[in-house]
Amino acid sequence: MSKKSIIARQLKRQKMVAKFAEKRATLKKEGKWEELDELPKNSCKIRLKNRCQLTGRPKGYMRRFGLSRYAFRLMALNGKIPGVTKASW
Repeated sequence: MSKKSIIARQLKRQKMVAKFAEKRATLKKEGKWEELDELPKNSCKIRLKNRCQLTGRPKGYMRRFGLSRYAFRLMALNGKIPGVTKASW
């Protein structure tokens, strides 16, 4: 599991991106690059990193489920993800 500080930092960035999204879009559309540079750097959505919703793990992220591969495997084996079964042939 990731450190609590890293998960908290990610949540802070997500809130900031949501707060400034509309303003950033209008400034980009109008071409006001100087004003865009004055906004906080963490308000840019490029700075967000996909992380597992349960563990905060950044690697092995499965976008469709919002989980890392390890958390996905545990939940699938326990039957907590509907429609997902272990393959056997």
